[in-house]
Amino acid sequence: MLSENWFFPSDKTLFQDRERAKLRCEEYNQIAIQSRKKSRALLRDLFGSIESAWVEPHFYCDYGYNIHVGKQFYANHNVTILDAAKVLIGDHVLVGPNAVISTIAHPKDAVRRRKGLAIAHPISIGDDVWIGAGATILGGVKIGKGAIIAAGAVVTRDVADYTTVAGVPAMTISSSSDNGGKKSGD
Repeated sequence: MLSENWFFPSDKTLFQDRERAKLRCEEYNQIAIQSRKKSRALLRDLFGSIESAWVEPHFYCDYGYNIHVGKQFYANHNVTILDAAKVLIGDHVLVGPNAVISTIAHPKDAVRRRKGLAIAHPISIGDDVWIGAGATILGGVKIGKGAIIAAGAVVTRDVADYTTVAGVPAMTISSSSDNGGKKSGD
C-alpha cells in the first residue's frame, strides 16, 4: 500500500487496521468537549505522529497511523483524511469544515475496479497552509508553505508556496513569492 503500487484494501490486515481506526474515530467523536485531555490522548494513539492539534468532531480517517501532524494543527468539523499513503501536515495548518484529504484512487478500467484494486499516493501540506471549507486534496499533491486552498476547490496537482488556488480542478488565482504574512486588503 505504501509503495504506491496497486493493492487490495480488502486484505485482512488492512481491513483490521481500518476497523481499529474507525473505532478510534467513533470514540473520539463521542468525547464530551470538556474532556480535551482524553481527546488529545486518542489523537496521539490514532495518528502516526502529532505535535499539537485540535480536531473538531466529527473526524474520520482510514488508518490514522499514516497521518503526521506538526504544531498548532486545527481541523474543523467533518474533516476526512483517507490515509492509505502518508499524509504529512506542517505547522500552523488550518482545515475548514467538510474538507477531504484523500490519498487513494481506483483503476479507471471498470474490470480492474471490480477486482477491488486501489492505489495510494502521499500528500504533503506545508506550514501555514489554509484549506477552505469543502475543499478536496487528492493523492500525490504537495501544497507549499503559506498556500491557500479556496472553499470547494479540488486540488489535483501541486500548489506553490504562497499561492491561492480555487475551482474544480483548482487553478492559481493569486501568488506572492514573499507575503511576509501580509498583503494589501488583508
